[in-house]
Amino acid sequence: MPRIDRYILGQMLTLFGFFALVLVSVYWINRAVSLFDDLLSDGQTALVVLEFTALTLPLVISVVLPVAAFAATAYGTNRMAGESELVAMQAAGLSPWRLARPVLVFGVFVGLMVAVLVHGLVPLARARLADRQAELAQDVTEQFLRPGSFQYPADGITLFIRDIATDGRLLDLFIEDARDPANQTIYTSEEALVVRAENGPVLILLRGMSQNLRQNGDRQALAVTRFQEFSYDIGAMLTGGGRRGRDLRDYGTLRLLDPDADLLSATGATAPDARREAHERIAQPLLSPVAAMIGFATLLIGGYSRFGVWRQVFWAILGLLVVQFLSNAAANQTGRDPSLWPLVYLPALIGAMLCCGLLWWAGKPRRLKHRTGAAA
Repeated sequence: MPRIDRYILGQMLTLFGFFALVLVSVYWINRAVSLFDDLLSDGQTALVVLEFTALTLPLVISVVLPVAAFAATAYGTNRMAGESELVAMQAAGLSPWRLARPVLVFGVFVGLMVAVLVHGLVPLARARLADRQAELAQDVTEQFLRPGSFQYPADGITLFIRDIATDGRLLDLFIEDARDPANQTIYTSEEALVVRAENGPVLILLRGMSQNLRQNGDRQALAVTRFQEFSYDIGAMLTGGGRRGRDLRDYGTLRLLDPDADLLSATGATAPDARREAHERIAQPLLSPVAAMIGFATLLIGGYSRFGVWRQVFWAILGLLVVQFLSNAAANQTGRDPSLWPLVYLPALIGAMLCCGLLWWAGKPRRLKHRTGAAA
């Protein structure tokens, strides 16, 4: 690599490291504060809070890196313009297309980092985070299984356990489910067991009875059912009845491109939804070189000025916002209709065309004359 390319690339990487550290720290601390409040309010320790915030870090980094790449190229180009380095390089015969080569290499490098994150580290971290949340939900459930006192784990729910045997069996269990005043149920059983299921803890009631009081206008009907074994979803009871499957973002990209029945059953999604998620991941790293090139190419069209190129900085930020808006719009559109997944590649294509147009404009002969007159 020529020395001038190494110099520009070194400048961009140094600034990129600084901006990435600052932006990741701000974003991560903001995320950690919300997690800190939620977890400590549930009685979790500081180590659990630290683990959860660490598992959110790969996602934070993948979101922040393209912005850090844009900030590094915009600030670095502005500094080189202010110190007349760009003018000297162009006077030596380097065209805007030639100057953009190390910036493109820098953008591709950032894109590769984002690709490693979104295809590898982020799904692994999200899957681990989902498992830990399920474990914590089990721990929170067990906090309500205390003998000798009435517990109210949710609105309309009353729970009483006479005693807990040494082997973990719950003795003489009483549950009143009055969340729906028109449909109230009382469960009693001689024994019960807590079993971990895929969607949370489940109570297995043994040798008991359920009494269901149903209101139908002015009439009431009482139904009594005796059972030897009955399963009660205590996890759904504590979360208000909502059962949440796994998220598509917890799985690897290759598996999403060819989803199997187990994945679709666990997530409740369709095959087109899984493929759309995979294509969104593939398209996400493409925005990194686009962001870097927008920050560089927009500042080239300003030429040299003793007052700097802040007007071009404004247009560069506007260009990045337009590309990000197109990316969000494409994601929303494909979310409504997964068959339109090719749209997720459109923002990167439009951004690349914008960068090429800016470099062509910066290299026009009339602009070179203007720069020569300004430098003189």
